[in-house]
Amino acid sequence: MKVNKAAIYEAADALSNWGRWGAEDQIGTLNHVAAEDIVAAAGLIRKGKVFALGLPLDQKLQSGLFGGRWNPIHTMLATGTDAVAGTQDETVRLRYADDAINLPLQCSTQWDALAHIFLDDKMYNGFDATLVDSNGAKKNGIEHTRNKMVGRGVLLDVARFKGQDALPDGYAITNADLDATAAAQGVEIRKGDFVIVRTGQQEACIKAGDWGTYAGGDAPGLAFETAYWIHQHDLAAICTDTWGCEVRPNETTEANQPWHWVVIPKIGITMGEIFFLKELAEDCAADKVYEFFFCAPPMHIPGGCGSPINPQAIK
Repeated sequence: MKVNKAAIYEAADALSNWGRWGAEDQIGTLNHVAAEDIVAAAGLIRKGKVFALGLPLDQKLQSGLFGGRWNPIHTMLATGTDAVAGTQDETVRLRYADDAINLPLQCSTQWDALAHIFLDDKMYNGFDATLVDSNGAKKNGIEHTRNKMVGRGVLLDVARFKGQDALPDGYAITNADLDATAAAQGVEIRKGDFVIVRTGQQEACIKAGDWGTYAGGDAPGLAFETAYWIHQHDLAAICTDTWGCEVRPNETTEANQPWHWVVIPKIGITMGEIFFLKELAEDCAADKVYEFFFCAPPMHIPGGCGSPINPQAIK
Protein backbone atom coordinates (compact mmCIF):
# COMPACT_ATOMS: atom_id res chain seq x y z
CA MET A 1 0.00 0.00 0.00
CA LYS A 2 1.11 3.58 -0.61
CA VAL A 3 2.10 5.23 2.66
CA ASN A 4 1.74 8.96 3.13
CA LYS A 5 0.11 11.36 5.57
CA ALA A 6 -3.31 10.62 4.09
CA ALA A 7 -2.83 6.86 4.57
CA ILE A 8 -1.73 7.43 8.16
CA TYR A 9 -4.88 9.36 9.05
CA GLU A 10 -7.06 6.91 7.12
CA ALA A 11 -5.62 4.03 9.14
CA ALA A 12 -5.91 6.03 12.36
CA ASP A 13 -9.63 6.54 11.77
CA ALA A 14 -10.29 2.97 10.63
CA LEU A 15 -8.33 1.24 13.42
CA SER A 16 -9.06 3.48 16.39
CA ASN A 17 -9.86 1.75 19.67
CA TRP A 18 -10.72 4.99 21.46
CA GLY A 19 -13.66 4.38 23.77
CA ARG A 20 -13.78 0.65 23.03
CA TRP A 21 -13.10 -0.20 26.68
CA GLY A 22 -14.48 2.98 28.20
CA ALA A 23 -13.49 6.63 28.32
CA GLU A 24 -10.95 6.12 31.11
CA ASP A 25 -9.21 3.03 29.75
CA GLN A 26 -5.40 3.22 29.92
CA ILE A 27 -4.24 -0.27 28.90
CA GLY A 28 -5.60 -0.55 25.36
CA THR A 29 -5.25 -3.91 23.66
CA LEU A 30 -4.17 -5.60 26.88
CA ASN A 31 -7.92 -5.72 27.52
CA HIS A 32 -7.97 -8.60 25.03
CA VAL A 33 -6.31 -10.90 27.60
CA ALA A 34 -8.93 -12.65 29.73
CA ALA A 35 -8.31 -14.61 32.92
CA GLU A 36 -9.05 -17.85 31.10
CA ASP A 37 -6.40 -16.98 28.49
CA ILE A 38 -3.77 -16.77 31.22
CA VAL A 39 -4.86 -20.11 32.68
CA ALA A 40 -4.70 -21.69 29.21
CA ALA A 41 -1.26 -20.15 28.59
CA ALA A 42 0.03 -21.73 31.79
CA GLY A 43 -0.82 -25.09 30.22
CA LEU A 44 1.77 -24.43 27.53
CA ILE A 45 4.54 -25.05 30.06
CA ARG A 46 5.57 -28.63 29.33
CA LYS A 47 9.36 -28.74 29.57
CA GLY A 48 10.01 -26.19 32.29
CA LYS A 49 12.47 -24.50 29.96
CA VAL A 50 12.86 -20.76 30.49
CA PHE A 51 14.18 -18.25 27.97
CA ALA A 52 15.20 -14.76 29.10
CA LEU A 53 14.51 -12.33 26.28
CA GLY A 54 16.18 -9.24 27.73
CA LEU A 55 19.59 -7.95 26.68
CA PRO A 56 22.24 -7.34 29.33
CA LEU A 57 22.09 -3.72 30.44
CA ASP A 58 25.78 -3.31 29.61
CA GLN A 59 25.13 -3.50 25.87
CA LYS A 60 26.42 -0.41 24.04
CA LEU A 61 23.71 -0.35 21.39
CA GLN A 62 22.74 3.33 21.40
CA SER A 63 24.11 5.20 18.41
CA GLY A 64 22.78 8.65 19.26
CA LEU A 65 20.56 8.74 16.16
CA PHE A 66 17.38 9.35 18.11
CA GLY A 67 16.21 11.32 21.10
CA GLY A 68 19.48 11.73 23.01
CA ARG A 69 19.26 8.35 24.72
CA TRP A 70 22.39 6.93 26.28
CA ASN A 71 23.61 3.50 27.28
CA PRO A 72 23.18 2.28 30.87
CA ILE A 73 25.70 3.72 33.33
CA HIS A 74 26.50 1.33 36.17
CA THR A 75 28.12 3.09 39.13
CA MET A 76 29.54 1.39 42.20
CA LEU A 77 28.65 3.17 45.46
CA ALA A 78 30.58 0.80 47.71
CA THR A 79 32.92 -2.07 46.82
CA GLY A 80 34.80 -5.02 48.21
CA THR A 81 37.93 -2.91 47.86
CA ASP A 82 36.39 -0.41 50.28
CA ALA A 83 35.52 -3.26 52.64
CA VAL A 84 38.98 -4.81 52.65
CA ALA A 85 40.58 -1.39 53.13
CA GLY A 86 38.56 -1.05 56.31
CA THR A 87 36.88 2.21 55.29
CA GLN A 88 33.45 0.89 56.28
CA ASP A 89 34.39 -0.51 59.67
CA GLU A 90 34.18 2.76 61.59
CA THR A 91 31.31 4.29 59.63
CA VAL A 92 28.51 1.82 58.96
CA ARG A 93 30.22 -1.10 60.75
CA LEU A 94 29.15 -3.42 57.94
CA ARG A 95 31.23 -4.61 55.02
CA TYR A 96 29.14 -4.46 51.85
CA ALA A 97 28.90 -3.59 48.15
CA ASP A 98 26.26 -1.28 46.71
CA ASP A 99 25.62 0.23 43.32
CA ALA A 100 23.34 2.33 41.12
CA ILE A 101 22.29 2.47 37.50
CA ASN A 102 21.43 5.48 35.33
CA LEU A 103 19.55 4.77 32.13
CA PRO A 104 16.80 6.00 29.81
CA LEU A 105 13.73 3.82 30.25
CA GLN A 106 13.94 2.80 26.59
CA CYS A 107 17.64 2.14 26.20
CA SER A 108 17.46 -1.67 25.96
CA THR A 109 14.82 -4.42 25.92
CA GLN A 110 11.69 -2.49 26.88
CA TRP A 111 8.02 -1.72 26.55
CA ASP A 112 6.73 1.49 24.98
CA ALA A 113 3.90 2.81 27.14
CA LEU A 114 0.75 4.23 25.59
CA ALA A 115 1.97 7.68 26.68
CA HIS A 116 5.00 7.37 24.40
CA ILE A 117 3.60 8.49 21.03
CA PHE A 118 1.06 11.18 20.14
CA LEU A 119 -1.07 11.66 17.04
CA ASP A 120 -1.18 15.41 16.68
CA ASP A 121 -2.14 16.65 20.18
CA LYS A 122 -3.67 13.42 21.48
CA MET A 123 -2.49 10.13 22.90
CA TYR A 124 -4.34 6.83 23.24
CA ASN A 125 -8.04 7.07 24.06
CA GLY A 126 -8.19 10.76 23.26
CA PHE A 127 -6.22 12.02 26.25
CA ASP A 128 -4.39 15.32 25.69
CA ALA A 129 -0.68 15.07 24.98
CA THR A 130 -0.17 17.87 27.53
CA LEU A 131 -1.03 15.37 30.26
CA VAL A 132 2.53 14.10 29.80
CA ASP A 133 4.65 16.82 31.37
CA SER A 134 7.88 17.22 33.32
CA ASN A 135 6.39 15.19 36.17
CA GLY A 136 5.58 12.24 33.92
CA ALA A 137 2.44 10.86 32.30
CA LYS A 138 -0.79 11.59 34.13
CA LYS A 139 -2.56 9.23 31.72
CA ASN A 140 -1.39 6.07 29.93
CA GLY A 141 1.71 5.63 32.09
CA ILE A 142 3.46 2.28 32.08
CA GLU A 143 2.34 1.57 35.65
CA HIS A 144 -1.14 0.68 34.42
CA THR A 145 0.28 -2.43 32.72
CA ARG A 146 2.25 -3.72 35.70
CA ASN A 147 -0.03 -6.77 36.18
CA LYS A 148 -1.13 -7.21 32.56
CA MET A 149 1.91 -8.50 30.68
CA VAL A 150 1.19 -12.20 30.93
CA GLY A 151 -0.44 -14.68 28.58
CA ARG A 152 0.15 -16.73 25.46
CA GLY A 153 3.28 -15.80 23.56
CA VAL A 154 3.83 -16.66 19.91
CA LEU A 155 7.11 -16.37 18.02
CA LEU A 156 6.89 -15.58 14.31
CA ASP A 157 10.40 -16.32 13.06
CA VAL A 158 10.18 -14.50 9.75
CA ALA A 159 13.93 -14.59 9.13
CA ARG A 160 14.11 -18.39 9.49
CA PHE A 161 10.96 -18.81 7.38
CA LYS A 162 12.68 -16.78 4.65
CA GLY A 163 15.78 -18.97 4.93
CA GLN A 164 17.98 -16.12 6.16
CA ASP A 165 20.06 -15.54 9.26
CA ALA A 166 18.83 -11.94 9.22
CA LEU A 167 16.45 -10.05 7.00
CA PRO A 168 18.17 -7.24 5.08
CA ASP A 169 17.88 -3.68 6.28
CA GLY A 170 14.88 -2.00 4.70
CA TYR A 171 12.92 -5.24 4.32
CA ALA A 172 9.25 -4.52 5.06
CA ILE A 173 7.51 -7.49 6.67
CA THR A 174 4.02 -7.66 5.17
CA ASN A 175 0.74 -9.14 6.33
CA ALA A 176 1.34 -11.97 3.88
CA ASP A 177 4.76 -12.62 5.44
CA LEU A 178 3.23 -12.87 8.90
CA ASP A 179 0.45 -15.18 7.74
CA ALA A 180 2.82 -17.38 5.75
CA THR A 181 5.25 -17.65 8.66
CA ALA A 182 2.46 -18.65 11.05
CA ALA A 183 1.17 -21.23 8.56
CA ALA A 184 4.64 -22.72 7.98
CA GLN A 185 5.19 -22.96 11.73
CA GLY A 186 1.78 -24.51 12.28
CA VAL A 187 0.80 -21.91 14.85
CA GLU A 188 -2.50 -20.04 15.07
CA ILE A 189 -2.63 -16.35 15.98
CA ARG A 190 -5.39 -15.77 18.53
CA LYS A 191 -7.06 -12.89 20.29
CA GLY A 192 -4.99 -11.70 23.25
CA ASP A 193 -1.68 -13.09 22.00
CA PHE A 194 1.70 -11.50 22.67
CA VAL A 195 3.23 -11.82 19.21
CA ILE A 196 7.01 -11.60 18.88
CA VAL A 197 8.54 -11.16 15.41
CA ARG A 198 12.14 -12.19 14.73
CA THR A 199 14.14 -10.44 11.99
CA GLY A 200 17.61 -11.63 13.05
CA GLN A 201 19.03 -8.11 12.85
CA GLN A 202 20.02 -7.96 16.51
CA GLU A 203 21.81 -11.30 16.32
CA ALA A 204 23.78 -10.09 13.30
CA CYS A 205 24.94 -7.07 15.31
CA ILE A 206 25.94 -9.23 18.27
CA LYS A 207 27.79 -11.67 16.02
CA ALA A 208 29.67 -8.83 14.33
CA GLY A 209 30.47 -7.23 17.68
CA ASP A 210 29.24 -3.92 16.32
CA TRP A 211 25.88 -2.26 16.93
CA GLY A 212 26.49 0.24 14.14
CA THR A 213 23.30 2.20 13.54
CA TYR A 214 21.02 -0.40 15.14
CA ALA A 215 19.42 2.31 17.28
CA GLY A 216 17.58 4.44 14.77
CA GLY A 217 19.27 3.38 11.55
CA ASP A 218 18.08 1.24 8.67
CA ALA A 219 16.44 -2.02 9.72
CA PRO A 220 14.07 -4.75 8.64
CA GLY A 221 10.71 -4.38 10.30
CA LEU A 222 6.95 -4.38 10.12
CA ALA A 223 5.36 -2.72 7.12
CA PHE A 224 2.80 0.01 7.74
CA GLU A 225 0.04 -2.31 6.52
CA THR A 226 0.60 -4.60 9.51
CA ALA A 227 -1.30 -2.07 11.64
CA TYR A 228 -4.40 -3.55 10.01
CA TRP A 229 -3.19 -7.10 10.76
CA ILE A 230 -2.63 -6.25 14.42
CA HIS A 231 -6.12 -4.77 14.73
CA GLN A 232 -7.74 -7.66 12.85
CA HIS A 233 -6.19 -10.24 15.17
CA ASP A 234 -6.90 -8.33 18.40
CA LEU A 235 -3.37 -8.84 19.69
CA ALA A 236 -2.43 -7.95 23.25
CA ALA A 237 1.05 -6.69 22.32
CA ILE A 238 3.56 -6.77 19.46
CA CYS A 239 7.33 -7.17 19.90
CA THR A 240 10.44 -7.51 17.75
CA ASP A 241 14.20 -7.89 18.03
CA THR A 242 14.79 -4.49 16.41
CA TRP A 243 15.11 -1.00 17.85
CA GLY A 244 11.75 0.27 16.65
CA CYS A 245 9.63 -2.63 15.32
CA GLU A 246 8.76 -0.95 12.02
CA VAL A 247 10.83 -0.99 8.84
CA ARG A 248 13.51 1.63 8.31
CA PRO A 249 13.96 3.57 6.11
CA ASN A 250 10.28 4.31 6.64
CA GLU A 251 7.85 3.79 3.79
CA THR A 252 7.22 7.54 3.52
CA THR A 253 9.22 10.73 3.89
CA GLU A 254 6.12 12.59 5.09
CA ALA A 255 6.35 11.22 8.65
CA ASN A 256 8.95 9.64 10.90
CA GLN A 257 7.92 6.19 12.18
CA PRO A 258 4.46 6.33 10.51
CA TRP A 259 3.41 2.92 11.91
CA HIS A 260 3.99 4.27 15.42
CA TRP A 261 1.59 7.14 14.67
CA VAL A 262 -1.24 4.61 14.41
CA VAL A 263 -0.49 1.55 16.51
CA ILE A 264 0.25 3.24 19.85
CA PRO A 265 -2.03 6.30 20.01
CA LYS A 266 -4.97 4.91 18.00
CA ILE A 267 -4.93 1.10 18.33
CA GLY A 268 -3.53 1.35 21.85
CA ILE A 269 -1.12 -1.55 21.59
CA THR A 270 1.87 -1.78 23.90
CA MET A 271 5.00 -2.37 21.84
CA GLY A 272 8.06 -4.37 22.89
CA GLU A 273 11.41 -3.56 21.33
CA ILE A 274 14.98 -4.90 21.32
CA PHE A 275 13.98 -8.43 22.41
CA PHE A 276 16.77 -11.04 22.49
CA LEU A 277 15.36 -13.99 20.54
CA LYS A 278 18.27 -16.21 19.50
CA GLU A 279 17.90 -18.97 22.10
CA LEU A 280 14.11 -19.04 21.99
CA ALA A 281 14.11 -19.15 18.18
CA GLU A 282 16.60 -22.02 18.11
CA ASP A 283 14.51 -24.04 20.56
CA CYS A 284 11.30 -23.36 18.63
CA ALA A 285 12.97 -24.46 15.40
CA ALA A 286 14.17 -27.64 17.09
CA ASP A 287 10.90 -28.77 18.69
CA LYS A 288 8.53 -27.04 16.21
CA VAL A 289 6.58 -25.46 19.07
CA TYR A 290 6.20 -21.72 18.60
CA GLU A 291 3.78 -20.97 21.45
CA PHE A 292 4.70 -20.55 25.10
CA PHE A 293 3.79 -18.95 28.40
CA PHE A 294 4.90 -15.32 28.29
CA CYS A 295 5.49 -12.98 31.21
CA ALA A 296 7.08 -9.54 31.00
CA PRO A 297 5.95 -7.12 33.69
CA PRO A 298 7.32 -3.59 33.46
CA MET A 299 8.95 -1.89 36.39
CA HIS A 300 6.39 -0.05 38.52
CA ILE A 301 7.26 3.48 37.35
CA PRO A 302 4.34 5.87 37.92
CA GLY A 303 4.02 8.15 34.92
CA GLY A 304 6.65 6.28 32.92
CA CYS A 305 6.57 6.42 29.12
CA GLY A 306 8.33 3.08 28.93
CA SER A 307 10.12 0.50 31.04
CA PRO A 308 13.14 -1.78 30.74
CA ILE A 309 12.18 -5.44 31.06
CA ASN A 310 13.60 -8.97 31.07
CA PRO A 311 10.78 -10.90 29.39
CA GLN A 312 10.42 -14.63 30.04
CA ALA A 313 9.22 -17.23 27.56
CA ILE A 314 8.52 -20.56 29.28
CA LYS A 315 7.95 -23.80 27.36
